[in-house]
Amino acid sequence: MKATARGGLPHAAPDGLLACVLLAFLATAGLFYVNIMPALVAGLIDGLGFSNRQAGLVGSANVYGAACGALVAVFLVRRLPWRRVEVVALLLLLTLDLISTLVTNAGPLIALRFVHGVVGGTSVGVGLGVMARTAIPDRAFGMLLTVQYGAGGLGIMFLPGLAQQFGPKVLFLALAGFTVVTLIMLPFLAAYPPREQTAVPIREPGRIRRGPLIRTLVAVFLFQAANMGLSAFIIPLARHYGLADPFISGTIGVANWIGALGSIAVIWMAGRFGRTAPIIGVLILSVAGTAAFLRSDLGLVFIVANVSTAIAWSFLIPYFFGMCADFDPAGQSATLAGFFSKMGLASGPAAAALLLGQNNYALLIGVSLIGLVVCGLAVIIPARLLDAGRYRPAPAGSAAG
Repeated sequence: MKATARGGLPHAAPDGLLACVLLAFLATAGLFYVNIMPALVAGLIDGLGFSNRQAGLVGSANVYGAACGALVAVFLVRRLPWRRVEVVALLLLLTLDLISTLVTNAGPLIALRFVHGVVGGTSVGVGLGVMARTAIPDRAFGMLLTVQYGAGGLGIMFLPGLAQQFGPKVLFLALAGFTVVTLIMLPFLAAYPPREQTAVPIREPGRIRRGPLIRTLVAVFLFQAANMGLSAFIIPLARHYGLADPFISGTIGVANWIGALGSIAVIWMAGRFGRTAPIIGVLILSVAGTAAFLRSDLGLVFIVANVSTAIAWSFLIPYFFGMCADFDPAGQSATLAGFFSKMGLASGPAAAALLLGQNNYALLIGVSLIGLVVCGLAVIIPARLLDAGRYRPAPAGSAAG
């Protein structure tokens, strides 16, 4: 930490690990409900008597709103002072979460959470754009997933039980608490002006190669939709296969913590290795883990499926976002990736709510598998282009940049 000229407040070194942690909280606060989505869906079903469809639509409305906000952020990240935008957005999020504790009908709650999503998506989109301005974006995005999985695992372990005891308002109070913590952290971040444009051999100077970028954005959408569609209903899925609630929440919570190992690996690997081989290997792990949910009647298989998919999820998203950041050092491509990510996170639960019908979880798992396979086909060419045109092994004893 070092002092700033403004008021003597210390701020974290712009490219240090502490700054990555603070930025991770900033880029999580507006979308933290995604990390506790299983608890949110189950809490609305148990506490307010919502149907699967109603609960899924509340979550989807929240994330569709976030997608709209992320699209707004694409245009704000260059034009407005990001810190002021974040202060206003976080205060609005806090207000909307507190209002949500008072709403008990599905229709008004869907509308309210959509508005919350727009504000949160703007906040997260601007935060992602700022993260893309760090020296090694992959590392910053890796820390983002580490924070999300650590805090999300804690929430999944305790919030379902608290929601059953005190009602779903506990879920919205937890979101409000996370926002308060982020507001406290905000003054300690550096200024993060846009980085200078650097030459990237895979494209002509000053031009973004749209083909690889579009493929990467499609991969982000498909990966998030495939995972979130299943994750949002993972508690009802496990109940359907005969597992008990304490086992379910404990397994999902611990799996989230273990899953953070994937994003920790990204933090360590960032700038050291290419992208193609790690992405292919971990996508295979994701497909295998998702298929394993078909045998969720076996407790051990349910544990392995949750752990493997959590590790894959926290590993691959930082890689995908880092790839998008390489197209635009000012951060707009990373912010655009945030829009596609949120569209996937919203579309997954919406599609799942329609596919489930009378608890047709096998169909839901099958559709998720198809999404993951197509995601892999979309991302492989951009990854190979980046490896061939930009990645160079660091000399022995030196840090890769």
